[in-house]
Amino acid sequence: MKKITSKVACAGMDVHYKFSNVTFRDAGGIVVSRQRLDHPDRQQLRQRLGQWPAGIPVVMEASFGWGWLSDLMEAAGLEVHLSNCFKLEQMRKARGWVKTNKKDADLVSLLPFESSDWWKVWRAPPEVRNQREQMRFRGDLVGLQSMVKNRIHAIFHRHGIFHEFSDLFGAHGRKFLVELCLYNPVQLPTQALLALRGQVKLLEHLRRQLADVARTLHRQLAATPLTMRLKTIPGIGLILAHVLAAEIGRIERFKNHKALASYSLLAPRADDTGQEDPRHSPQGRHLGLRGNKTLKWAFIEAAHGAVRSGGKWRTLFDRATDGGRKDRSRGYIKVARELVKVVYAVWAKGVDYQQTAPVRPGRRKPKKKSRSGTGQLLHPMVQA
Repeated sequence: MKKITSKVACAGMDVHYKFSNVTFRDAGGIVVSRQRLDHPDRQQLRQRLGQWPAGIPVVMEASFGWGWLSDLMEAAGLEVHLSNCFKLEQMRKARGWVKTNKKDADLVSLLPFESSDWWKVWRAPPEVRNQREQMRFRGDLVGLQSMVKNRIHAIFHRHGIFHEFSDLFGAHGRKFLVELCLYNPVQLPTQALLALRGQVKLLEHLRRQLADVARTLHRQLAATPLTMRLKTIPGIGLILAHVLAAEIGRIERFKNHKALASYSLLAPRADDTGQEDPRHSPQGRHLGLRGNKTLKWAFIEAAHGAVRSGGKWRTLFDRATDGGRKDRSRGYIKVARELVKVVYAVWAKGVDYQQTAPVRPGRRKPKKKSRSGTGQLLHPMVQA
């Protein structure tokens, strides 16, 4: 590598779990060298990276596990960039290239020669990634808890077990579950009873772990000016405020609220044709699949809280769902999309949320009416 140091202008990496393939190119785009990096030996990996020309741009795909390796390269004095995996895949198909490790590294190494940075994605700094780890762990626990609850409901449905609780997993509902597991009053089959007991034990374990995580987060999460402003928005508490702060990272990387909504998978895409029928829900519309799913979950959770708070959020939900009688999921998505606008404005402008939107700069205030509806002047009547 030392013999070609002066020729190397950029590099591209095809990253895997235990190794990476690297392609080096000169200023004219000609391949100078190819290397294979082994990941397990961290000390040897640092030495190899230290032999690369300092300051050259190195492009890697934003695939799973890029964080620790990009930090090592940055510590070695390299300029690290991330590329969009989906766009790179479309570029490979357009060129008609087969997918191999060598070809992938060659393709990534061509990106610095593009006339624009259409291929780039934001590389989150270590502090943002660490915060995401903490918040996503809690989100995973919530998802597992919902999965276990659904399995318990499925056992009830399969064996015809009925109850009158509005919330089976509230205080009275959990007492009913314990009695059902201990005494089996409905005579569940042995295997079904064992499955129910296992699911209930797993649910209790998840509830205790969620409580421990919540206590830890409330002690560790700092009340920053940003999170305090986000907490003023209906439906957003301390934990959701930190989830939004961690997943968004920097609001400056989004041009407007539409870009943030697209990244949050809350910008409906339309595949329909022809004129819409106002009597029915739009056909062919769906949310995107490539974006931040954690951010989508956070906004949907906030939408549920905002609807419960009432006011204009409940009005918006009722208007989209005919008073909550149909398309409830679509109603929560609409509320979540409006919350994206509010979060963008609160964060970008550095102001607290206001129930009534402030008057836009340069807009004239409405003048007071000087006459009544009959055309007469507004003054008290007096005797002639």
